[in-house]
Amino acid sequence: MQEINHEILVWARETANLTREEAVKKLGIRDTKQYHAVDWLIALENGSVLPSRPMLVKMAKSYRRSLVTFYLDKPPKPANRGVDFRTLSHGFEDPTSNLLDALLRDIRVRQSMVRAVLEDEDDLEILSFVAANDISEGESSILKSLQDLLDVDIHQFRAQANPRAAFSQLRDSVERRGIFVLLKSNLGDYKTEIDAEFFRGFVIADEIAPFIVINEQDSVTAWSFTLLHELVHLILGHTGISGPCGDNKIEQFCNHVASEFLLPTEELRLLDFHNALDFQTKVEIVNEFARRRHLSRSMVAHAAYRNCLIDQEAYCELSKTFRNQWIKVRDNRRRGTTIEGGPNYYLVHQHRIGHGLINLVHRMMTARSLTTTKAAKILGVKSQNIQVLFDHCNLR
Repeated sequence: MQEINHEILVWARETANLTREEAVKKLGIRDTKQYHAVDWLIALENGSVLPSRPMLVKMAKSYRRSLVTFYLDKPPKPANRGVDFRTLSHGFEDPTSNLLDALLRDIRVRQSMVRAVLEDEDDLEILSFVAANDISEGESSILKSLQDLLDVDIHQFRAQANPRAAFSQLRDSVERRGIFVLLKSNLGDYKTEIDAEFFRGFVIADEIAPFIVINEQDSVTAWSFTLLHELVHLILGHTGISGPCGDNKIEQFCNHVASEFLLPTEELRLLDFHNALDFQTKVEIVNEFARRRHLSRSMVAHAAYRNCLIDQEAYCELSKTFRNQWIKVRDNRRRGTTIEGGPNYYLVHQHRIGHGLINLVHRMMTARSLTTTKAAKILGVKSQNIQVLFDHCNLR
């Protein structure tokens, strides 16, 4: 049997965010006369005992790693996040860092496979809008590029039945430009959920297969804003990860362009706070204004603050209120999640990975340019479920 570097066993467990006690339960390691279960895992991890192949297979499944990873000479480097545009509190460590790295590795593998497939096409299209602009051109110029790129009428966006439908309309326009848009917030189950507090969006600025990932755990009204925010990064040629707080120059720039796309400055004159004598009235004004336009309330409050319609104290209080309300709604939703009566798995998965990716994989499989195994990896489903997914999408 090929020698295993025991350091990889430690790395794989720790990057899966598991303690030794949690790991032995997942791996099914039991106490014996010679070892307690945890002591046995320690012996594996310090090299005193060599793992059997069946144990490596269990580790690969439990730690969410490819089996071949355990045969590497040394632990791999952290996932390439591109530029980390997030702003975290000084000295604050992201508790989801390992999960986030695993999620981004998965996205990068999918993107590289999609790019390889597209490169083999005879009519390969190079997307000229990727990295076509520079931040030095200013917000107005980049906004014009964004508007020219998308065939979206803001009035039609607002005429949709709800924020989810409005986002779908915007997403369809983005995907028609050859950009793949995914909603993803975990590694396949709720135990690996990454909160939007630590990750809101991710973009791979590739001129053949650009990917945008939006954290599904964020509020639905925030999805459209995040999609536009990441599109600005794409136009500027940035590959990287974004969070809810963007205090650096580039994040503020992207936020302002995305905000202006959804809510032109001249329209803010309709946001009247003159008769808002108490804080609750301000909350109600923003609530109604945002609701009628399928917008994030926090975005509306920030736009009002930027344009001096409210002072900093009011803005901070509004932001805190909207955040606390969202957390309460999110937590209630999580507590109320049940298996019975939930939406169809395939419809949910279709919504998460988008029509663009599904249609591409179906077309490539029909042309025999993509194996079932690779198609399953790209779509994030089991091989035997691919045709069922296609049937739910009316692709035959």
